[in-house]
Amino acid sequence: MRRREILAAGLALPVGMGASSTGAAAARKGGAANPLILQRADPHILRQGGWYYFTGSVPEYDRVVLRRARTIAGLATAPEVVIWQRPASGRMAGYIWAPELHFFDGRWHIYFAAGDGDQKFRIRTYVLASSDSNPTNAKWSLLGQLETPWDSFTLDCTSFAHRGRRYLCWAQTEPGIATNSNLYLAPIDTPTTLAAPPVRLTVPTLEWEVQGYKVAEGPAVLARNGRLFLTYSGSATDARYCMGMLTARADADIMDAGNWAKSPVPVFASSDRNSVYGPGHNSFVVDERGRDLLVYHGRDYREIAGNPLFDPNRHARVQPIRYRPDGTPDFGEPVANGPLI
Repeated sequence: MRRREILAAGLALPVGMGASSTGAAAARKGGAANPLILQRADPHILRQGGWYYFTGSVPEYDRVVLRRARTIAGLATAPEVVIWQRPASGRMAGYIWAPELHFFDGRWHIYFAAGDGDQKFRIRTYVLASSDSNPTNAKWSLLGQLETPWDSFTLDCTSFAHRGRRYLCWAQTEPGIATNSNLYLAPIDTPTTLAAPPVRLTVPTLEWEVQGYKVAEGPAVLARNGRLFLTYSGSATDARYCMGMLTARADADIMDAGNWAKSPVPVFASSDRNSVYGPGHNSFVVDERGRDLLVYHGRDYREIAGNPLFDPNRHARVQPIRYRPDGTPDFGEPVANGPLI
């Protein structure tokens, strides 16, 4: 069974379009608060050209949304636009997951995962592109499906530049490996094609990665202090969901899996003290003062009725990142709801 299979279909979900009350109030005062945006899972924030852009999964899993603001806090109340809607039937008419916005080669690109109308969990990764200056008011075109060595469950694609090359990192089911998803890395030739065979960076085998499902997904890259820190998420999407991390030297051959060291324990996990559960599928961004922020989703409660994937209340959250004396990031624990200090 794939990790996102369910026994019943036709589930009705409430629509969550806005910021939390604390997020909106903080935005009016010029600060950020958690939750930043309600019912937006897999949050991705990009800073580009003096603007912050936000996208993420909506509970209905039926569209790609985008908003922009001059500040992180402003994203809480920024208008949200739909830039792509799934078709009524056929290819890409299934569940729409985890969009990410990136700017390279002079164009905007959105990587997202989509199922098919008759097989909603037949998830593959696709790419949208636009050359307009403002991606929230742009004409988008579908470039096509990301081409990988296997036609299998593929999602959570992120992109980053390193030493003059553009790379993709994503999660995929590999034939012959009994996991739900592993992490892969490759340089790209075009937004939809790889320039070299991918390397398998990690397979979920540790106890904290295989709770409910054997998962490594949601990669994000932070380049700091002479190293690349690649975070990812593991286990089922309930309170057991948590973040792990791979680390490589910035001057190493990152296409050699042996150059990546894996943390033996989660680097970010549920907090009973602060009532934030299932934190994960993160991204990274720099705030207006140049400080590193962790962007992630989490719920305000532990217990979930039914399949956690269809509980709509994974909210987008942000918090500062601190660094240890050795230069490694210390994510701490999810902060409690309210204004960020």
